[in-house]
Amino acid sequence: MKAKVYLVGAGPGDPGLITVKGRECIQHADVVIYDYLASPALLKHARKSAELIYVGKKGGDHTLSQDEINDLIVEKANAGGTICRLKGGDPYIFGRGGEEAEVLFKAGISFEIVPGVTSAIAAAAYAGIPLTHRKLASTLAFITGHEDPDKDESGIEWSSLASGIGTLVFFMGVKNLPNITRSLIDNGKSPDTPVALIRWGTTPAQQTVSGTLETIVEKARAAGLKAPAIIVVGDVVNLRQSLKWFEERPLLGKRIVVTRAREQASDLVRLLSDQGAECLEYPTIKIRPPQDPEPLKRTIENLAAYDWIVFTSVNGVSYFFEQLYAAGKDARALGRMQTAAIGPATAERLLEFGLSSDIVPETYRAESVVAAFEKVKLKGKKILLPRAREARPILPIELAKMGADVDEIPAYETIKAVENAEDLIQKLKDNQIDLITFTSSSTVKNFKALLPAKSFSELIAGVTIASIGPITTDTARKLGFDVLINAESYTIPGLVAAILQYYKKS
Repeated sequence: MKAKVYLVGAGPGDPGLITVKGRECIQHADVVIYDYLASPALLKHARKSAELIYVGKKGGDHTLSQDEINDLIVEKANAGGTICRLKGGDPYIFGRGGEEAEVLFKAGISFEIVPGVTSAIAAAAYAGIPLTHRKLASTLAFITGHEDPDKDESGIEWSSLASGIGTLVFFMGVKNLPNITRSLIDNGKSPDTPVALIRWGTTPAQQTVSGTLETIVEKARAAGLKAPAIIVVGDVVNLRQSLKWFEERPLLGKRIVVTRAREQASDLVRLLSDQGAECLEYPTIKIRPPQDPEPLKRTIENLAAYDWIVFTSVNGVSYFFEQLYAAGKDARALGRMQTAAIGPATAERLLEFGLSSDIVPETYRAESVVAAFEKVKLKGKKILLPRAREARPILPIELAKMGADVDEIPAYETIKAVENAEDLIQKLKDNQIDLITFTSSSTVKNFKALLPAKSFSELIAGVTIASIGPITTDTARKLGFDVLINAESYTIPGLVAAILQYYKKS
C-alpha cells in the first residue's frame, strides 16, 4: 500500500482534547511517531501491532534532532503503510509541522495535516483566561519565546507588540522570561500589565502563577516554575480570579492509583479525572473466561431446569451472555427464570440484555441477597449462580441452607496482572502517589504481592487507601493496609464520593 503520513496535532495535554480525526489517525496507523508533549494516554488508541517511536524534545534533552526526526518520518513512509506523526498542540503553531511537511513534499510522500487544539488557547482557557474579550482585548498575537538561535537578528517587533496588541501569548518562553518582560517594558508596555504563566496546562499537573510585567519574574522563580509553560500578557489575565474553573476541582494534583482490571477501569478513571485527579493505571487483575468453559456450556444447554439465576457482578452477566450467544441462544432462553443481581451496575448490565432483576438487595454484597431471598420460598428450587471461579462461598452455602439446589458455575476468572510493577514501586519510593483505590479483595491481594515484603510498610507510608466496601476493607486491613476511606455505597460512584468527602474534610 502506498504510504501516507498524517501530521496530527495531539492537543495541549488533556487527552480528551484530541480531535475525532486525530484519534482515528492514531487508530489506523502502522507507525506512531510521537512527541514529549503528546499525552501518553493517546497511545492507547493505537493498534497493538503498531510501532510506537518516541522522539521527544525538551530543554537540553533531545532524543533526536529535528533533521533526524525528518529522516525517520521519510524512512518509515518509504517502507509503506500509514504513519501518524503525533505532535503536541497544533502542528503548524510553533510545532515545526511546516518544516516536516516541506520534507515530505520534497520526498514525494503523500501527507495530510490534522490540526490540533493549541496550548495557547486551551491552557489559557483551563486557567480561566479568555484570550479575547469585548471590553478588554480585541487583538491577539502568538509569539515564540525561543527564536531560532541561528537567525541573524530577532524577527519580533517588540514596539508593535508592546503598543498595538491586546493579548500576547508566548510559547516556550520560561527561560527567556526576564528578557521578554524587559523588552515589553522598554518598548512602552506598562510594568503593571497583568501576566500569567501556565505550566502543564490542561493536565492534572497544571500550575498557574500570576503577577505583572514588573513582578512575574520573581514570582515564577519563587514558585519554581519551569518549562513547559506558556506566558499570557494582557488585561484579560485579571479575569482569572472569577473564571478559574479547572484549578478549583477538589482532586487537582492528586495522583491516584487505579488497580482495577484495565477493561473495567474506565468509569473510575473518568470520574476521578473529572474531579481533577491524575489517574495512574496499574491493574493488578485480569478478567478472562474460565480455563474450562465446558461446565458453563453444559449449563446453558440445560437452562430450562433452573428456577432462578443470580448474578453477582457485571462480569458474570457479560461472560454468561457471551457464552449464551455463542450457543446460538438469546435472552428468551431465560424466559421462565427469575433473576437477582447484586448492585445497580450489575442490574443495569442485565437490563441491557432485556432482563430486569426480580430481587434488588438493599446493599451490594452477597449477604444482602441472602436476606432478600428470605421472603422467597426456595425449598426445592434450582438456582444457577454464574460468577467468578474464586468467589466467596457464603452465597451458595446460605441459599442451600434455605432449601435451594444451587449450581455454582464459573463464568469467568480473575488472574494476577503484573504490569509496570517496577515503575509503580519507584513512584512509591519517590512519594509520587497520594492514594490507592481497591475495588475487590483480589485487587488488594495482588497489589500486596507486587511489593517487596521487606519494604512494604515503608512504601505505603503516607499513602491513603480507599476501599469500595467492607469485604475489600477487611482483606486490606488483614494484609497490613491502613484503610482510611470506605465507600458507603459499594459502587464506583460511591467510592469516588467517599474520596471527595475525605479530601473535603482534610
